[in-house]
This record gives sequence, C-alpha cells and structure tokens, in this order.
Amino acid sequence: MTNLKRLTYASVLTALAIIIPLQFGFLKIILGPFTATLASHVPVFLGMLLGPGASIMIGIGSTLGFLVTAPTFVAARAFCHVFVGLAGALLIKKGVSFGKIVVITAPLHGILEAIAVIPFGFTMYKVLVVVGIGSILHHLADGAIAFVLVKALSKNLKLNLIKSTTNQ
Repeated sequence: MTNLKRLTYASVLTALAIIIPLQFGFLKIILGPFTATLASHVPVFLGMLLGPGASIMIGIGSTLGFLVTAPTFVAARAFCHVFVGLAGALLIKKGVSFGKIVVITAPLHGILEAIAVIPFGFTMYKVLVVVGIGSILHHLADGAIAFVLVKALSKNLKLNLIKSTTNQ
C-alpha cells in the first residue's frame, strides 16, 4: 500500500473516530463512569492494519470526538485508544492475526480505561468492575464488528487486508 493510500485511509478513519461520538449518541449506553458507544472502537481497530502512526492519529481523533461530546473522564478513557491501537499495530507488524489482537488487547484496554478514571474520584467497584470489565466487553463487541468489516473490505474492495487478519 502506498503512503498516500495509507494516509488517506488513516484520515478517513480519524474522521470517523471523531464523528461516531458526535453523531451516534443514540448507540450510547451509560452506566456511571462507563459509557459505550457502539462501533466507537472500530476505526481504531481498522487503523491497526495501517500501522502504528495511523493508530496513534486515529486514537487522538477518538479522544477529540469524545472531548467535544462527553464528560472529561470519558475523553480520558478515549485517550487510551492511542495505546491500544499502537499495541495492536505493533502486534500486526509481528504477524499476529487480527482476531488474536482483538482478544490480546482487550485486557490492556480495560486496565487502561480503569486507570484513566481513578483521578475522577469513582469508587473502586466502579473503576474495576464497571469501567474495567465494561470496557473489555465493549472492546470485544467492537472487535467483532471490525473483524467482519475487515473480511468484507478485503474481499470486496481487494484492499489486501486479509493478509493481516490470518496467521501466515
């Protein structure tokens, strides 16, 4: 994939990461410090296939989208997408399959988001159970959506993403 194509895809995914929290509030579940907007992690997951730089850019876009639409602690949680995307992109570079990356990064995502809300004064139950476990479940749901999209895009648009989703 050329650098121009990679930049274009990363830009579109960054725009989606900003737009999803702005326009898809009707897909949001709110449980105290935990919120889940369905598909909000999908751009981050797809960005992993484009490399570490793209993943970081998309994670920052996600943070900006939530900063505009949600309380500060939600934007702090969204900033964790930078690190989850980076970890996933690095694992893809090492040849780990996309499906495994979704599973491997789920606990990292939950732990980082739980840590992100600690300064906001929530109880340990809300931090560990509501945010930590909730984030893992949300991560896995969005990972399943992203996996289906990767398969469809690879097949129908001939983007050659399938190489990144299966073990070699």
